[in-house]
Amino acid sequence: MMESMGLPVPAETCIITASLYCLKTHHLAIQGIALAAIAGAIIGDNLGYLIGRHFGLPLLQKHGRKVGLTPERLVLGQYLFRHHGSAIVFLGRFVSVLRVFVALLAGACNMHWKRFMLFNALGGTCWAGGYAMGTYLLGRKISEVSGPTGIAIGVLTVIGLLGSGLFLRKNEKHLTQLALAEEKNLESPQQSTISAA
Repeated sequence: MMESMGLPVPAETCIITASLYCLKTHHLAIQGIALAAIAGAIIGDNLGYLIGRHFGLPLLQKHGRKVGLTPERLVLGQYLFRHHGSAIVFLGRFVSVLRVFVALLAGACNMHWKRFMLFNALGGTCWAGGYAMGTYLLGRKISEVSGPTGIAIGVLTVIGLLGSGLFLRKNEKHLTQLALAEEKNLESPQQSTISAA
């Protein structure tokens, strides 16, 4: 829950350790561990979303330039969350660094809460439940599997992040123009409604 709220704590390690403890001692039920991990992930993300929704955007608008978040990039972030927020929320659950910030960013970018909640619940269930049950079912062989699998996942994650970064860098101006045009179109109906009234 704390990691999903934006605090960089080792949630994966906690889930794996609890699952292995359950396997070795049988003092805990694996179903309880999985449910606790899923509930913590979903509740933490919702709290992170609320924090981002109420405090994130004003803080990013005020101090974002210090970390390279210009007003145009903030509009671009909102555009990306409007159009690809579901995938960002779901897949972000499986990337360590992104998992810490995705709920805060979704809230700050005003992603619709119902859509956020759906993909947050799906991602949290697959990630937390998958780690708990996977660790338990693989048992002692987890170290044999986690080495090559962990390396493969790490390599794929790095490739994905580099590819996304290169795509955004190459297309940032074009995407920013699309985002600004969409932002202008979203504001136009409001202005015409006000002038008509």
